[in-house]
Amino acid sequence: MGKVVFDTSMSLDGFMTAANQTDEEPMGDDGLRLMDWVLGGDQRNSELLEGWVSGLGASIAGRRTYDTSVPWWGEDGPSGPARRPLFVVTHEAPPASPNDEVYTFVTDGIESALEQAQAAAGDKDVTVMGGANLGCQYIAAGLVDELQIHLAPVLFGSGTRMFDGLGEGHLALEPIETIETPAAVHLRFRITGRDD
Repeated sequence: MGKVVFDTSMSLDGFMTAANQTDEEPMGDDGLRLMDWVLGGDQRNSELLEGWVSGLGASIAGRRTYDTSVPWWGEDGPSGPARRPLFVVTHEAPPASPNDEVYTFVTDGIESALEQAQAAAGDKDVTVMGGANLGCQYIAAGLVDELQIHLAPVLFGSGTRMFDGLGEGHLALEPIETIETPAAVHLRFRITGRDD
């Protein structure tokens, strides 16, 4: 069985979205700056992304992430042409799916979504994607092995904070990888324990 990795892009001041989110701007005012490393065409970032997708067996996302991202993902899902399964944690499944072979809607909680994703992934990694609330639920429940943060060189000042809602106590991390590119610093940490 592979690792469970929480993966997200974040501003230097800890925001996953900028302020003033709307349906037209789901990442807030100029929030897509967090995704410059994916969208900017930089060769090094493209190679890194391809490598991470090659080790990916399945992903998990929340319903809001799905709703705001599916116009870009389309029927392939967030892993693009690799078409890795995506398990969407939601209270209610939508009436239709872009592709039933890629998208699965899970209405019975985060543990069920993880079990299904791990079964689909086999010995490859499961990534819990974006969505501060969902990410914090998985981290707080002790279900995440590693954090991968794509730290964008921007300060938002306000928006959706990533790590609010983790509860009391410290989460001990061990740095295991740092990769610098012009559009982001990619940081990977192993979770080693919680001091409650």
